This record gives sequence, structure tokens and C-alpha cells, in this order.
Amino acid sequence: MWGRAFDRPGRSETPHQKLETPLQALHINGNDLTLEQVREVAVEHRPVLLHPEARVAVDRARAVVDALVAGNKVAYAITTGVGKLADVRIAGDQIRELQVNLLRSHAAGVGEPLSIPETRAMMLLRANSLSKGFSGIRAIVLDRFCEMLNRSVTPVVPSQGSVGASGDLAPLAHLALVLIGEGECFDARGGRISGAEGMGAAQIKPIVPEAKEAVSLINGTQAMLAVGTLALLAGETLVDSADVIGALTLDALRGTDVAFDERIHQARPHPGQLKTAENLRKVLEGSQIRESHRDCQRVQDAYSLRCIPQVHGAVRDTLAHAREVMETEINSAVDNPLVFARAREVGDRSMGTVLDAPHGDVLSGGNFHGEPVAFALDFLAIALTSLAGISERRIERLVNPALNEGLPPFLAAGAGLNSGFMMAQVTAAALVSENKVLAHPASVDSITTSGNKEDYVSMGMTASLKLRRIVDNTRNVLAIEAMAAAQALDFLAPMKTSKRLLSAYGAIRAVCSPMEKDRTMYSDFARIADVLSAGKIASALR
Repeated sequence: MWGRAFDRPGRSETPHQKLETPLQALHINGNDLTLEQVREVAVEHRPVLLHPEARVAVDRARAVVDALVAGNKVAYAITTGVGKLADVRIAGDQIRELQVNLLRSHAAGVGEPLSIPETRAMMLLRANSLSKGFSGIRAIVLDRFCEMLNRSVTPVVPSQGSVGASGDLAPLAHLALVLIGEGECFDARGGRISGAEGMGAAQIKPIVPEAKEAVSLINGTQAMLAVGTLALLAGETLVDSADVIGALTLDALRGTDVAFDERIHQARPHPGQLKTAENLRKVLEGSQIRESHRDCQRVQDAYSLRCIPQVHGAVRDTLAHAREVMETEINSAVDNPLVFARAREVGDRSMGTVLDAPHGDVLSGGNFHGEPVAFALDFLAIALTSLAGISERRIERLVNPALNEGLPPFLAAGAGLNSGFMMAQVTAAALVSENKVLAHPASVDSITTSGNKEDYVSMGMTASLKLRRIVDNTRNVLAIEAMAAAQALDFLAPMKTSKRLLSAYGAIRAVCSPMEKDRTMYSDFARIADVLSAGKIASALR
């Protein structure tokens, strides 16, 4: 799904994968987690610990919850039911029973499980949000999350069942079930075992959830955010790769680099456009192919070549906006209710017996609502659909004998006997058309849930799952263009492209030999897609 590094359990990625070079432990505090650190934990299994200062904040908020329970005071989700059942009073021993009931009843997801990296990202993101100290849970809950990440205990989390408010309830409930020794998790081979067995094998003691903890574990946007974060990071690699691949195609089609002149783009200075134009100038510099036709009479190229900075650049700006949204969200408190602790003096100061008593406000709100993330995910889907779309149009120009500047029809040696890239372009077209369907925004929809209490929802999880498919499709379209561009450059030998583009060409040829006659191509596309995921084509920019 995500290329080799982001595979599903049972393939190259396993829940007990070992690092060759151990990374320094990440200390989470809810305030400064980065998207790159999410990837390090999710994919590279970087160790995670709770920051000591965060532990103090968590303990302070927990003391407020304990005081409310001890005083038998009414507080939503602490001494009451949840959702439509918020008016039902819960007291005494029922409070602990409520926690388990909430986790069991809300673990109602269906469908294919999230991948191991996605689930690991989800665990980290939930722990980081809770570590801000606004949720009223015990620090031991966060310690257990860290132990599960560090010892590769990965819950099985069905991907479907969330409407994105009150957060990703069902996915997070499946995550939390393993924390209490129930549910399912993956074994070392990607098979399913019971949560109790997985925790036992890792020598992690399940928690017994106390007041407020169940609702804190399941209220949040971390499922859509986990899938979205990994998709965003993949998208950033894809847009860099697309700049390089687009330049390969332009050079193979003997296009002009005049359209990338810095003066043009300074006259319309969108940051992404400026960056892509700079990238194109950089990677095309020194191309023998370009110099061979510099004095030709062509004034300008088709849009799919000439407007690469404008289209790719707009994708870059969309990625930058989504990154800003997600960086804010991963360091936010998205629980409900939130606990705002403050110290209160009790006793007689003159007698030297002043103590700090737990005190604070427990406020119900809607930070669990996924709309900010859902909008960003839908915007990303639209942008990456355009990235794939313009790539497919460049593929068409490479293979169409009416458009490909004298290259063989369908880039086939001995065209007629050989069909070359004829069907490769059809595959790209199919993927692009599928993306257009998937790019319809999920966030414009809503459906009423929980007895009309939760009457406007974000559908953010749906947005993230659609985006994930679009990322896969876009990567495959770019892989097809990369293979076609390399084939086209072969026909222009002995003239060579630029030094930087030759490095990208070399990365392609390292996994895909030239097409001297027809052969099956699907395995070539898959290998090039892995090269794209690894950033080996994008590295030509650096």
C-alpha cells in the first residue's frame, strides 16, 4: 500500500522488525511532536517514552478526576454515561465497569485492518495527545502505550466504522482493547492472535481502566490523522519525484526549458510554483539533448510540459497547508471532556500546614471533531489526483506517434510486432479516472449518529482511506511515466540528458531494464514504485 517501507503485515514489514541502528528514544509531551518523528516511530520503530514534565501534568489532571469521583460529583463521562446517555448517573463500582463496557461496545469496526505502520502511528498520536495533561488519565496508561510501541505489540484495528466525530471512536476502541488485554493484535508473521496473548508474549501487564480513562482513549482524531500523516509524507516524496520525472519526459520529448525561467515565476510568486520551477532548472542544467535543439523554431510546449511548475507547484502548496494542519493536530488535546487543573491552597498558612488540593474545571466541548483534518485530507486527495492526471498526459505524449517528436509509436522497438507502452498508458488512464472518483470530498457529507446527539460529523476517516488509495494510484502512474521516460531517452542515445537526470535514470534502470521487445511490465512498475517510495528518484534534486 505504501510501498515496501509501509507494507501490510505478512509482507516485508513485521511487527517485530529490528533496527540496524537504534534510534534515540523519543520523549513525548504533547507539544512538539513532528510528522517526521511519527514516521520514525511508525516505520523505523523508534523507542518512545513519556517526558518527565508531561508526567507531572498528567498526574495533576488525574488528581482532579479522582477528587470528583471521591466527592461523587456529576461530571460528563466521569460519573455519567456518554453521548445520548450523558444524563445517566454512574457511581461507585459501576464506574470501573463503565470503562470496560465503553471499550467493548465501541469496538464495532469492520473491514480490512489498518497497516502496522498506520496503527503504530495511531498509538503514538493518541499517547502524545493524552500526554498534554488535559485528559485526566493515569500516567501508567501512557507508559503502557509506550511499552506496546517499544515491544512491537500492534493491535488489529479495522479501518471502517468511524464518522470522524466524536473522533475515531471505533478504531480507537479496537486500539484500547489490547491495552486492557482483550481484542486482537498481530504476531511476528502478520497473523492474528488475541490481545492477551500478544501482551503476555511481550511481558506487558494490561491496565484496569479507571474513571474517565475509556472515554479518553477513544475520543480523538488519531485514526484519520495516522493514515493522513503517512499519506502526506508519501505525497511530499511523490511531488519531488514528479518534478524529476516530468523533467525526464520533457527532455525526452525535446521540450524547452524557457517556461521555467525564474522571471516568469517571480511574476506570480506562489511558493510551490517557485520551488518546482527551480527544481526543473536545476535538474535540466547541462543536458546534451536540450542543447541539441536550442535554436529550433518551437515557441512553447503543451500544458503538461510547460505548466509543470504551476500544477506541481499548486500540489506543493496544498501539501504545505495540510502539513500545517496536521502539525497542529498532532500536538492538540482532542479529548472530551477536558480537564484543566489548577492548584488550590487548603489549611492554615500561619500554622505552616498549607497544602495544594486537586482542583480544576472539567469542560465539555468538541475538540474531537475531525473537520479541520477532514478538509485537509480532501484537499490533499484533489491535489494528488491532479499530480497523477498531468503525469498521465505526459505519458500520452511519450507514446502517441502524433505527439512524441519522432519517437517510435508507443515507444516500441519494431512497433506493430511489439505494442510497447500501449497498455501502460491505458493502465495510467484507469488509475487517474479512479482517482477522480475518489477525490470527491468526504467532508461535504454528514450523517446523524448517537440518537441525534452527534448530528453533524466530519467523515474524516473516509477521507483518509480514500486519500491512501489515491497515493497508491498516483505512485503507480508516476512509476509508469518514469519507465516510459527512461525508454524514450534510450532512443535518443548517444545524446545524454543532464547529470542529475542521469542519476534518476540510473535509479530506474537499476530495477528495470530497457524494453527491447514486449514483455510483462507489471513487476517493473512495482519495483519502480518502490524506488519512488524510497526517495531514490527525488534524490536527484539534492
